[in-house]
Amino acid sequence: MTNIQQEFKKLAVIGTGVIGNGWIARFLAQGYDVVAFDPAEGAEAKTRKTVSHAWSSLEKLGLAPGASRERLTFVPTLEEAVSDADLIQENVPEREELKKNVLASIDQFAKPEAIIGSSTSGIMPSVLQEGLTHPERFLVAHPFNPVYILPLVELVGGEATTQAVIKKAAQFYELIQMKPLIINKEIEGHLADRLMEALWREALHLVNDGVATTEEVDAAIIYGAGLRWAQMGPFLTFHLAGGEKGMRHMLEQFGPALKLPWTKLEAPELTDELKEKVIQGCESHAGDVSISELEQKRNEFLVELLDLVEKYWPESNNLVKK
Repeated sequence: MTNIQQEFKKLAVIGTGVIGNGWIARFLAQGYDVVAFDPAEGAEAKTRKTVSHAWSSLEKLGLAPGASRERLTFVPTLEEAVSDADLIQENVPEREELKKNVLASIDQFAKPEAIIGSSTSGIMPSVLQEGLTHPERFLVAHPFNPVYILPLVELVGGEATTQAVIKKAAQFYELIQMKPLIINKEIEGHLADRLMEALWREALHLVNDGVATTEEVDAAIIYGAGLRWAQMGPFLTFHLAGGEKGMRHMLEQFGPALKLPWTKLEAPELTDELKEKVIQGCESHAGDVSISELEQKRNEFLVELLDLVEKYWPESNNLVKK
């Protein structure tokens, strides 16, 4: 057992919505004891159902020794959940004051050496750690849905977060088969969500302006850019677009086009008409396939795709800076 494994024995999850349950499934699959707290009625039943649905995908990915769904415990109070935890993952709704209040309670009841990670998708860590007694052990640890399959986790420290905590957190998330991406400069939305939001805004404009349907927008990504991005991302993809001279030629050739008004950076007004276009488009595209069935198809696809990604980007290509 490594030093990091010895330091992280019990994990706590506060807030068991889609993201919180995803963390629980991943933690259990990696052989940890997990304590969860969520005051919502029926939270435990929903969590156990989610974990059961995720388990077949986790089995395909490979369970760690000792992995068991029985190692999950729900407790009636936040204090019981965090008091003995070595790492606490907060996942309450994306409302600043709510998160700060919950984090203050976690900070009060957790042992001083415990690390607190927030799954916030947009709030900067310096804002969330204001008023904490031990702000140095707090950081953003932002995952992507489904957390139990997708390996990326963005780690962002605030002004008071120590580098030692960021390093230890990165080692832990790497240990549970994730790809920790340490972001050294705070910004709203962090990194990946800002990129996805830009594409989402443009997609809404295309639908709103009648250029394409929701299904056509999805097809443009699925059979075009998305396939390349899964292997190389946008920069290496464009590096290849420049031929033998790579990015140098690509920028010389296509750089001027960046000044053309091809895209609209501001989001369109989310009118009732646009909402209905998007909603009806998605429902028509999905047809008779339920959300649960779509999730299962997504999971099966992602498990197979991850195997392919690892084949072409082996484990040596690690995001953590040693």
